Amino acid sequence: MNARLLFLLGLLLAAACTEPPAPSPPPTAVPSPAAKRYFAKPADGKLHVYFLDVGSGDAALIVSPEGRTVLIDAGPASSANHLANRLPELLATRLDLAVITHPAPDHYGALDAVQKVADMRRLLEPQLPGTAPAYDALLTALGARGVEIFSPALNPSHPEEPLRLPLGGGAELTVLWPRAPTEPLLSVKDAEHAANSIVLRLTHGETSVLFMGDARAETEALLLKRQEPPPSLLLKVGAHGAAFATSPEFLEAVRPRAAILSVGADGPPGTPAADTLARLKAIQATVFRTDTDGEVHAVSDGKQFVLTTQRLSPKEDAPSEHVFVPEEEEVPLAVPLVAPRKPEPTHTVPAKPVALKGRGAGEPSGFGQVVDIDQLPKAGRTSRETQKPRAMAGERYVASRKSDVFHVPGCRNAKRISPENLITFSSREEASKERRPARDCNP
Repeated sequence: MNARLLFLLGLLLAAACTEPPAPSPPPTAVPSPAAKRYFAKPADGKLHVYFLDVGSGDAALIVSPEGRTVLIDAGPASSANHLANRLPELLATRLDLAVITHPAPDHYGALDAVQKVADMRRLLEPQLPGTAPAYDALLTALGARGVEIFSPALNPSHPEEPLRLPLGGGAELTVLWPRAPTEPLLSVKDAEHAANSIVLRLTHGETSVLFMGDARAETEALLLKRQEPPPSLLLKVGAHGAAFATSPEFLEAVRPRAAILSVGADGPPGTPAADTLARLKAIQATVFRTDTDGEVHAVSDGKQFVLTTQRLSPKEDAPSEHVFVPEEEEVPLAVPLVAPRKPEPTHTVPAKPVALKGRGAGEPSGFGQVVDIDQLPKAGRTSRETQKPRAMAGERYVASRKSDVFHVPGCRNAKRISPENLITFSSREEASKERRPARDCNP
């Protein structure tokens, strides 16, 4: 055989005996983030409000008849583990909206933990000046994670109308305060943030709840001057029951039949104050306290509220459920201290109608600025660096002789006005007569 043919045959036999190369391993799959797990049942057509037991702080979860969810305040940092475990039990899906009534640690301390477990979509906060660096850093971090941050700004075309947030199924949140920049913030020495807490009224049919944050008597007086707030069946007592809030005049206007106090053993001394408890007793309001009753669960079908507590009363004749219904007739309630009435056998406490002056049930559809939570204007900031300065109550406004706009004194462009061109106005109304608001600070 030809030597060349033998050589080629050898090459073919060698190639046939060679094992094929092993296939390359598939690319390593990148694990996707674990899906959030929520355990609540589907919406049942009723309004649920959970006044959570977070110790010395505030936190309440609203679940609307259609399942929309709003968390009002997020408790202190010490409640992070409790909220991280409790919220998934109450949520059927991610949290629609969180509200921080004001930048105090006992109201926002566990917000970071809440965001991680509840995956909240949006945050409403009052954008008050002079906030702590820790709060600023928290908002910046939340914005970087995709949380949309808003303030309760009013419609400039209709500044007299409150902001209304429909929650579905006839439930609705109305923002009563603050109203900046339409109205200046309250100036209260050493308490500007508390005095300008976001005040909310939740309505469903003939029932309502008033959330006061840490609002003080000065806030209450301002609301009363503006003929607000209207009567409400339940009152989330402001400032944890401190003596400087929940005034007699305020209680006479609101006339709550049940009052919820969020308090803890490690809270500020004197909370709740004996005077506050006496005023609530005088109007015959049933008082619930998270330090003694634990979590309080309120359920409304639009006609009555049924309240149950986590801890049962040691009294043998104490009810497991407390029912609060509106009265058919208006009966004036006086605030001066009087002997409290005895609980009725059925434990049904009458209350005054809550739909007055166009608010609550049957109110005109055009009352207020209605904004769906999913359609809140994309004007919220994700960093405190973009916060615009605002005038406090009694603060003046300034302008330049060479410009047709006016500013608040703390505005960056206002500081550039030379002394010879500086014009000062004693009020916003006076400034508006001659000039328009500057876009940079929206005074």
